[in-house]
Amino acid sequence: MPTKLILADDHPLLLNGTKEFLEKLGYHIIYTAIDGQEAYNSIIKLNPDIAILDFDMPKLNGLEIAEEIVRKNITTKIIILTLHKQEALLNEVGKSIHGYITKDSAMQELEACINTIKSGKTYISSKLSNSIHFDTSNSENFELTVSEIKILKYLNENLSSNQIAEELFISKRTVEKHRSNIIKKLNLDSSNQNALIIWLKNHPEIFNK
Repeated sequence: MPTKLILADDHPLLLNGTKEFLEKLGYHIIYTAIDGQEAYNSIIKLNPDIAILDFDMPKLNGLEIAEEIVRKNITTKIIILTLHKQEALLNEVGKSIHGYITKDSAMQELEACINTIKSGKTYISSKLSNSIHFDTSNSENFELTVSEIKILKYLNENLSSNQIAEELFISKRTVEKHRSNIIKKLNLDSSNQNALIIWLKNHPEIFNK
């Protein structure tokens, strides 16, 4: 009996491409959705074996759907696709989600991911399993958002706040807010304007994993 799948992505081209790819492999796509609410409703109604969900969708994101599925004791397994690595999602593998891969490797890994989940195991893309975990001697494990990690990477490349704002198409004020949040999470001296730069120089390994 073919595995019944539901797909959800708010980008029609990506949605159709994934659908065609999986159908060629023999999977039965019983529904496709273009927003999170539609995806959630279809899971409740059709009870697929697996739902492959884009993380960033209107109305409900993929993780919100997965958490609600768990609360309702629905047996559908959830695979999340994202454009970027997110530590918060890594922590949900084995809890509310069963598979987590990036869109740029989806065609190479989706079949392996589905087969792994069908065997009762969880699946994390090799790219994602090598995500950055930040540990410091004066704090327990903590997490930075995707935006904060981007800010750190640009600071590590010696870009100024103005240059980072231009790269990310955001305001300088937003960059400074991110920098302030990172400093708090790292327990650094907020009165030292170069605190983050110094921290990065003392932790050259974090972007070399």
